Amino acid sequence: MATLYVSPHPDDFRSLLALITAEFCRSSRPRTVTEDPPASLNARSRPILVLGAGEGDCVLSGASAVAWYLALQGKIAGVDVKQQSLVWQWLSFADNELTPVCLFNLCSQLQQSSRVELIRVLKVLNRALEPRTFLVGESITLADVAVATAVLLPFKYALEPSDRKVLTNVTRWFTTCINQPQFLKVLGKITLCEKMVPIAANTTLATDAEAANGPPKTEAQLKKEAKKREKLEKFNQKKEIEAKKKTQPPTEVNNQHLKTEVPVRKYVLSPLPDSYSPQYVEAAWYSWWEKQGFFKPEYGRTSITEQNPRGIFMMCIPPPNVTGSLHLGHALTNAIQDCLTRWHRMRGETTLWNPGCDHAGIATQVVVEKKLMREGGVSRHDLGREKFIQEVWKWKNEKGDRIYHQLKKLGSSLDWDRACFTMDSKLSYAVQEAFIRMHDEGVIYRSKRLVNWSCTLNSAISDIEVDKKELTGRTLLPVPGYKEKVEFGVLVSFAYKVDGTDEEVIVATTRIETMLGDTAVAVHPADPRYQHLKGKTVLHPFCDRKMPIVFDDFVDISFGTGAVKITPAHDHNDYEVGERHNLAFINIMDENGLLINVPPPFLGMKRFEARKAVLQALKDRGQFKEVKDNPMVVPVCSRSKDIVEPLLKPQWYVNCTEMGKEAADAVREGRLKIIPDHHLKTWFNWMDNIRDWCISRQLWWGHRIPAYFITVHDPFVKPGEDMDGHYWVSGRSEEEAREKAAKRFNVSADKITLRQDEDVLDTWFSSGIFPFSIFGWPNEDLNVFYPGTLLETGHDILFFWVARMVMMGLKLTGKLPFNEVYLHAVVRDAHGRKMSKSLGNVIDPLDVITGISLEGLHAQLMDSNLDPVEVEKAKQGQKSDYPNGIPECGTDALRFALCAYTSQGRDINLDVNRILGYRHFCNKLWNAVKFTMKTLGNNFVPSEKAQLCGEESVSDRWILSRLSAAVGLCDAGFKAYDFPAITTAIYNFWLYELCDVYLVRNTSQRQAQVCRKTLYTCLDVGLRLLSPFMPFVTEELYQRLPRRQPQSDPPSISVTSYPNTEEFCWHSEEVDRDMEFVMTVVKTIRSLRADYNLTKTRADCYLQCIDSATVSVVQKYSLQIQTLSSSQAIIPLTAGQPVPEGCAVAIASDRCTVNLMLKGLIDVEKEVAKLMTKKSDLEKQMDKMREKMTKNDYKEKVPVKVQEQDAEKLRQSQTELEKVKEAMENFRKMT
Repeated sequence: MATLYVSPHPDDFRSLLALITAEFCRSSRPRTVTEDPPASLNARSRPILVLGAGEGDCVLSGASAVAWYLALQGKIAGVDVKQQSLVWQWLSFADNELTPVCLFNLCSQLQQSSRVELIRVLKVLNRALEPRTFLVGESITLADVAVATAVLLPFKYALEPSDRKVLTNVTRWFTTCINQPQFLKVLGKITLCEKMVPIAANTTLATDAEAANGPPKTEAQLKKEAKKREKLEKFNQKKEIEAKKKTQPPTEVNNQHLKTEVPVRKYVLSPLPDSYSPQYVEAAWYSWWEKQGFFKPEYGRTSITEQNPRGIFMMCIPPPNVTGSLHLGHALTNAIQDCLTRWHRMRGETTLWNPGCDHAGIATQVVVEKKLMREGGVSRHDLGREKFIQEVWKWKNEKGDRIYHQLKKLGSSLDWDRACFTMDSKLSYAVQEAFIRMHDEGVIYRSKRLVNWSCTLNSAISDIEVDKKELTGRTLLPVPGYKEKVEFGVLVSFAYKVDGTDEEVIVATTRIETMLGDTAVAVHPADPRYQHLKGKTVLHPFCDRKMPIVFDDFVDISFGTGAVKITPAHDHNDYEVGERHNLAFINIMDENGLLINVPPPFLGMKRFEARKAVLQALKDRGQFKEVKDNPMVVPVCSRSKDIVEPLLKPQWYVNCTEMGKEAADAVREGRLKIIPDHHLKTWFNWMDNIRDWCISRQLWWGHRIPAYFITVHDPFVKPGEDMDGHYWVSGRSEEEAREKAAKRFNVSADKITLRQDEDVLDTWFSSGIFPFSIFGWPNEDLNVFYPGTLLETGHDILFFWVARMVMMGLKLTGKLPFNEVYLHAVVRDAHGRKMSKSLGNVIDPLDVITGISLEGLHAQLMDSNLDPVEVEKAKQGQKSDYPNGIPECGTDALRFALCAYTSQGRDINLDVNRILGYRHFCNKLWNAVKFTMKTLGNNFVPSEKAQLCGEESVSDRWILSRLSAAVGLCDAGFKAYDFPAITTAIYNFWLYELCDVYLVRNTSQRQAQVCRKTLYTCLDVGLRLLSPFMPFVTEELYQRLPRRQPQSDPPSISVTSYPNTEEFCWHSEEVDRDMEFVMTVVKTIRSLRADYNLTKTRADCYLQCIDSATVSVVQKYSLQIQTLSSSQAIIPLTAGQPVPEGCAVAIASDRCTVNLMLKGLIDVEKEVAKLMTKKSDLEKQMDKMREKMTKNDYKEKVPVKVQEQDAEKLRQSQTELEKVKEAMENFRKMT
């Protein structure tokens, strides 16, 4: 008797799936046990089904495997092969689509974004259930059991009545399922959720490791541990079965086990559905690819160190932020990178695309701080550094892999076993080592300079985290920490009195509060207005500070009065002026934006409150002159939305001068190639004028800087200052740092006290060493995959990331991190606008893949940080662009569209309707393969090699020529990173050549076998060409084709060879030229048929040719012309032969005139009467339009856009009228 081991926890849905399925096994129901399985089974991940009773027991592990076996026994796996295939699809849907989103929702503190994601997936299910009682067939199957148990927890804990009202079909079906006797026996009566509440720790899903000691684990940790155990058990089980196979013949029980094991890949023996469905096609393939190891460089070889004559391709992913959610920028990046990776893999190269995730210092800290404040009302300072870091790790373990799941949804063929996180111990050690080596060498040093400062974050931020908000004039902006909005976009003018005279110098500023830190006034050396003031000073109105008038070339004589106030401690340009003229640097602002080092009453004021106070004080003293609108750019922190302040702070810097020169030289000398080359100017401009890089960040989350300030307890050593680099030492540990310090000051170690810097490193520092830190630098050998082959990313981070990787790679390893850099364009909306939440034009790629209603798009806005006014504006934008929501397009169509858009420019204007067009292309592809498989028949066996037999017809030779041309274009396109050229070549071949021409030809019985071989070759090669762009649909269709060499051909299209020009070398320019002429003739005939409304009637067609060579081509292709143009007969004529009367005439080319016989086929008088009516209608419309346009006030009162539309309508009517008159004349010639 079989034994079923399950978890005792009432909400362990995996065990519930097995238990409910077992209830259908009336005569063979297994014995149920809730204790841990015996140690001898070497398996603890439940459910487990043990078949037999003895040493030869067969063990099934995992919910899907157990449920499939029990469903076969209970006869609920489907009544035939087709139903079994559909049941398996739903089992995969439950496991891969529903389970992650259901668990994520329940473990996410019920954030709005996770609710939206859950509802979106359930809406897919809702649509599928609209016409059905059960998912497959007319009675309950394993599909219903699997999906119902997957959604059990949301129905119990998350889906409120309002949600269920939206999901009427799902709710009806779920209620039906849970009231089946088998469900009731296991679950009892289920109470549906009334109010959504997070599942508490003591009510979470139990795992089989509950006995472990230590503090209680989070929901996500338990889930991850269970998944790891399940994977390990499956792996061990597979190894055991393989070992048994080698040592003994399979027993009867083992044979039964092998028959009932869950299919290792998607079931494809059932007929193709009638039409293409992205949801159907994309189910189950990814998990199979991953489990088979296709994405690993080790696949197909004994060791990655063995020489591969085809070479190595290695690329690392631009690591997305751990806080990130998939957006179209990610989708574009990953579509391009995955296409390249799949192409190199199919070429037989040792291929690695290495995934990873960035710890995103500021972004992650902000997210967790907001979470703590929202949930418990505590700040990070209340917790302290150590506990706060623990909270961040907890958040990362729960939420941090969300973007990985989304990347899998896109089909990204990454080697997930090599996934790295920048805060992992391996990468953290590399970061520490890089800092210490560069600090010891003097490349990293300490200095006090101006930085971009966020008062809200209390940290310096990088340039990429500063948004440039353009203002056209006076604007009120919200600022964190201020109840009222703050005025920007104005220029305030005021006067400084010249000491010892009655003169004054008028200056202007957009930041009037900074005048409290002014230490000079600057004028241009050539400005005649101020020559007499050389050596003079001006008086500060609020303190006894005398400020020199300095002469400097940076001043613009033509702007304003030509005099500029200088605040060296709070402006980047003024800082440099202060350095040149040795001015005083007075810092008037602390880290929180409160004024310091200023006289009362301004002391302690908030910076923007001081703005008003200073302005009023100047007015009171009579020194205020004017205020006027001023177009300007305001720096805004992208993370906190605070106004960024330039602030003097002691920080750590990287000296980039020499490294920048080496990076520039690498490109100049051709060792590093940047594609497209119009980015070279930007590269050289940055590298040749590079500034030192501030790498300090005043955060807690990140790599803490391994530098220590030294205090020496010795009377002979003077105390150091924070700014003095001599008193800073770096070390891998405090002990190492202490030894370094003692040696430096020549004292014993016990006289040294160390204080580690509180700051962390800029996130870009760890990203800069990502290409080699992921391989274990400095402890592991980098010879196999470093340097990488390619770096692909957006051009907007050319400096922030690409340049720093190049500099740090050369500095720390002596090698370039990659040989080529391909930079793609930035995605914009269909109108060319930047993607912005406030415009409502930000598109989630998953919404494009699965589709979403307009209401669903509106709901997502409610989860954003937009204020109500911006939400309303965004809603209007969404309503304008997507009035009916976004239709379901599927992953393949999205990927293909993104790559088709990727011209080597700076911007991509993405229109969702074009993506939908490629979904229709998938449907065309689907129907073409379905039609072809019927033509091939069930008994078709392809030849072992694609080659010509010599009996091909002209159509066969032409389509094989076009196929070879497409192969050549794809090969050249991939090598040149010209993705639009590749997608155009593939699209044209499938749609315009194979489907529109070759598939509609007539074939004789004698040619049928050759035609079938040609068709098979076209499908086989065409799908392989398309596979890197559309991996799901090509795999689905390819798996249904017969193989040339079934015993040795690869199991998946993803590891099958990519077509090359050496094998497919049948391109013939002569055949292409002839067929191009033929298609011109066909299009001309079709146009004539349309003009004369010959929809069903076939007419004779006389083709008058200019010479005998053209006649010969027409005769050769007459069958093709006749078929494609729906003609009765094709009669070639030489130039001297007369054309019968009653023909309509059109010129096809300079070599051929088409004469279509209409006499006797149409009622001329009737057709002329129709045209007369149409002519009359058109003339009336045109008269009315002319009358409107000639009115006296037309040009003054009618908007220009409407005038243009009217003119276009008139032009179109005139063209149509001319065609009507021409057609009437042709008809009259026939009478």
